[in-house]
Amino acid sequence: MICRFQPILKTLVWGTENWVLSGVKGNETKVVGGPADGRTLNELYGGEFPLLIKFIDAKQDLSIQVHPNDEIAQQRHGCKGKTEMWYMIDTAPGAHLLAGLSKEITKEDYVRLVEEGRITEVLADHKVAPGDVFFLPAGRIHAICGGCYLAEIQETSDITYRIFDYNRPGLDGKPRQLHTQEAKDVIDYKVYPSYKTEYEPRKNAGVEVAKCRYFTTDVYDLTEPVTVDLSAQASIPGSFYIVMALDGDGSVSGTPIKAGEALLAIGEQELRLEPNGHMTLLTTR
Repeated sequence: MICRFQPILKTLVWGTENWVLSGVKGNETKVVGGPADGRTLNELYGGEFPLLIKFIDAKQDLSIQVHPNDEIAQQRHGCKGKTEMWYMIDTAPGAHLLAGLSKEITKEDYVRLVEEGRITEVLADHKVAPGDVFFLPAGRIHAICGGCYLAEIQETSDITYRIFDYNRPGLDGKPRQLHTQEAKDVIDYKVYPSYKTEYEPRKNAGVEVAKCRYFTTDVYDLTEPVTVDLSAQASIPGSFYIVMALDGDGSVSGTPIKAGEALLAIGEQELRLEPNGHMTLLTTR
């Protein structure tokens, strides 16, 4: 079964999020067309769908934030934490983002830097271009900055600890809530040698760009059809395959798809990814 869903578009102070596949309570996407028309993603899946799939269009900088891991999120909020990844689809000249620490700091340093409005001074700043990938495990401080249009794949969770928001008001004119103290105990204070995912692009073949306990994601740059064998996973309970179109258009086993859309396949033995000339896809399982 291949299903299309009615997306949920969210307008925020910094831009928009298009939730194309969501099982988040109160924000569940529904099937459009076919035998499952009108069913929510969770109804179709038979429980809470484990991933939330978005397209994010950042016109301005997002807040500096961090997400708790599963254990802390369950203890504090009764839900999952949030590990996620970004794939840059389009970027404005000079676009950048923040991900990870550029120098070692302590919890006390963190609190002081936030109070002084200087937390960005210790964050790794990355210039970005289309095709760049960043994997963000729970606990990594990050912020998407203005001029980035990207695909985001994450655990099904809407828990965000907002650390610093540039003292700007929300859409209601009031300051947005900060979670500076809550974030202190979930931040990963280690400095890593690299935060950007390196991979070798290939034509007409899947290239793995992320793999963790929650999802495995490949990118396909297609100018000709490719068949994906799903027979090994089709018999596994709870298995699924998500296709996100990033650029161009085409079809997935005959179901049309174009840039900015996502399809969900459940129980399929194989999928034929067919571009109309050229198409870039992310696939997630």
